[in-house]
Amino acid sequence: MKNDSFGKKKMQVEVNSEIGELEGVILHTPGPEVENMTPENAQRALYSDILNLSVAQEEYAELVGVLEKTTKTFQVKDLLTDALSDEGVKRELIEAICESENVNEYKRYLLSLSEYDLASQLIEGVPLEKSSLTDYLSQERYALRPLHNFFFTRDASVSISNHVLINKMATPVRARESLIMEAIFNHSSMISGDTINPMRRRHVPDSLYSEGGDLLIASEQILLFGMGSRTSSQGIDFVIEHIKHRGESKHIIIQELPKFPESFIHLDMVFTLLDVDKCMTYEPVILKRNNLKTVHINIVNGKVDIWEEDNIIDSLRRLGIPIEPVFCGDNKDEWVQEREQWHSGANFLTLAPGKIIGYKRNVSTINALNKAGFEVIDAEEIISGKKNINDYKRCVVTMEGSELSRGGGGCRCMTMPVRRKPVNWKA
Repeated sequence: MKNDSFGKKKMQVEVNSEIGELEGVILHTPGPEVENMTPENAQRALYSDILNLSVAQEEYAELVGVLEKTTKTFQVKDLLTDALSDEGVKRELIEAICESENVNEYKRYLLSLSEYDLASQLIEGVPLEKSSLTDYLSQERYALRPLHNFFFTRDASVSISNHVLINKMATPVRARESLIMEAIFNHSSMISGDTINPMRRRHVPDSLYSEGGDLLIASEQILLFGMGSRTSSQGIDFVIEHIKHRGESKHIIIQELPKFPESFIHLDMVFTLLDVDKCMTYEPVILKRNNLKTVHINIVNGKVDIWEEDNIIDSLRRLGIPIEPVFCGDNKDEWVQEREQWHSGANFLTLAPGKIIGYKRNVSTINALNKAGFEVIDAEEIISGKKNINDYKRCVVTMEGSELSRGGGGCRCMTMPVRRKPVNWKA
């Protein structure tokens, strides 16, 4: 399945579904920035606990190993280093970051760094110089804090057709991720996509924010959004206005999410698409009666119609996608469902139609997939070459994730697709 036809050519963004065969994906292997965390600052970094970096890296290596067998992979640091080789881009990004984080006194130092060292420090953190009384007395260790969450590459930017939405993140601690991803897509020699950035507007309200885990591309005509603690109605309205401005016609289905607990932060933590007719669903949020709204917006020739739906699945069926749910936790015991959802049991990355990857720790969910016709394959069997996903109509590749899942995300969260092949919906 791996496609090397792009070679050294710049890969152009093109993503029109969640399930088309993956041709290119951006990753960020967790590094020192994950370890640059203490119990005191973990909550500020959006963590409830501190990850063991060596274990997390071992687990992440399985994800990378599977993806390198099936698609073209890019690492954030490589892309950023490449973009920073242009002195003008380097200066522009440094100025944007220093202004955003109020550290203009570090511009000269950052400009003195090589592109590789600068890329490293922008991700891993820039130590605070104790050159003033204020800094000497400060409890901070970093002038530019480490990007502890950057291995969740899905959130800062998202591919929509041949465009890239640069997200205004819900929390300031992640704002630098968006600036970095914008620089990559605008200036890297390896990948390219026209960027859309709400932060480039003259007036951006604090109430406007969005993250990539809340946007699923059901098809070229249908977008799914989660609306909750990480994506606001104003963030979705920004995308709607862009679609209207371009004269496009689309259906947008919005699922309201619970604000608590933290495992519900994104739509892809309760719903992901697996095949032309299969989806992974956390039933209590998506299908059971609750006070969470499902809203359908139809945009045609700049005109917007809005109404409420019963749920995402019924709405997709009416739009011609005959989707059937597989249930996170196997729809047996509510405690099992809750536990596996907490550990990203609904969060799968689709490599190609019917071929997915997720955490093996969610045993009941994997069993549910197996009963639905997905052959269970261990990640090491793909990495070693013993098995090939092309030999299966449907399969779920299972990887270790006991440490990574403690960071609050799964395989979809840790991957930012750049390009997917078109889907044969009638296959």
